[in-house]
Amino acid sequence: MRSVCLLGVKAELGAGTRGASLGFDAVKIASLSKNKSFFQQYPYQEIAISNDALFHTSPHIFAKNIDEILKNQITICEQVHLCLKKNHFPFIISGDHSSASATIAGIKKTFPDKTLGVIWIDAHADLHSPYTTPSGNMHGMPVAIALAEDNITEKINEVPPITALYWEKLKNLGVKGAKFSPNHLVYVSVRDTEPQEEAFIAKNKIRNYTVEEIRRRSVEVVVREILEEKLADCDLIYISFDVDSMDSSISVGTGTPVAGGLSVTEAKEINALLVQDIRVCAWEMVEINPLLDTKGNKMGEVAFEVMESTLQSSKKTKSYEKSEITSLSI
Repeated sequence: MRSVCLLGVKAELGAGTRGASLGFDAVKIASLSKNKSFFQQYPYQEIAISNDALFHTSPHIFAKNIDEILKNQITICEQVHLCLKKNHFPFIISGDHSSASATIAGIKKTFPDKTLGVIWIDAHADLHSPYTTPSGNMHGMPVAIALAEDNITEKINEVPPITALYWEKLKNLGVKGAKFSPNHLVYVSVRDTEPQEEAFIAKNKIRNYTVEEIRRRSVEVVVREILEEKLADCDLIYISFDVDSMDSSISVGTGTPVAGGLSVTEAKEINALLVQDIRVCAWEMVEINPLLDTKGNKMGEVAFEVMESTLQSSKKTKSYEKSEITSLSI
C-alpha cells in the first residue's frame, strides 16, 4: 500500500476564465456534502502559490502571466519532489492545467535517470508553445513545456525575447530539457485540437485513444494496451486527468467543455485501472471551476467521485508484464 501525499494547488494564472483556483475547495465541499471523511482520512497540504498577477495586465501576450507562473511552478516542482523523496504517492488536485508541467518537473528532479511515461486524459492536447498558441493561455502549454518543445515548424507568433527567456526557464525546470519523450506520451479522450498541435501529433505518431475506440474495444483492453504495449519501456508513469475529458453534459463546471467525452463511469474505470500499475508515481486532477458550474457544485461532486475511487484503487497495485492482447482492429 502506498502512502498518499494529498496536495492542493490553487493554480489560476494559466486559464482564460476565472475560478479554477476554487476547484480544490469545490472538491472538499463535495466531500462534506456526501458526509465523507476523506479529507480527515487523508490529510492534505495546500501548496502556497500566488494568483495576484490576475489584477495586472500581462505584458506576455503569447504566454500570459508566464513570469508569475514560473515562480509558482518552481514551488510546485519542489513540493512534488519533497513528497516523492519521502516515498509518498502525490495525489494532486490543481486548478488550471498549466501546473502539470511543474508536477512532471518534480518527478524528473527526483528520478532523473528513470524513463517517464505520461498518460494525458483530456479533451485537449495542450501542446502549444508561445510560438504556436492562438490564445496565449498557458493551460494549453504544459505538455509542450514538459517535452521542451517549441514546435517551431508550426510557428504563427513572433515571440518577444523576454517571453522566450521565461519559456526557456520553464522548459528547464527541475532538470534541463525534456522530461519525457513523445514516444512515451499517450492521449485519452482528446478531441479538440488546433492544426499546430495536430501536425506535431502526426509527426511524432502520438497515440490518442478516442472515446469511440474505448467504447468499441472496452476500457480494460485499452488500459492494458497502454500499460503493456505503449508504455512498456517506462520505469515510471504520471497520469494527468482533466475533468473536461468527460462529456460537456457532465463537465458543466470547467473552463473549456467539449461534447463527445467520457461518461463518469468510464472516467472512474480508466483512472482506477491505470493507477493500479505500480509504476504510477503521481496522479493529478485539474480544471474544476465552480464559478462556471450551472448545476450547483455538480462538477466538484463528480470530481470527488473520480478522485475517491482512483485513490482507493491505487492501494491495489500490481506489476504489469507485456502480454498478448486480443483486441479489435483499429
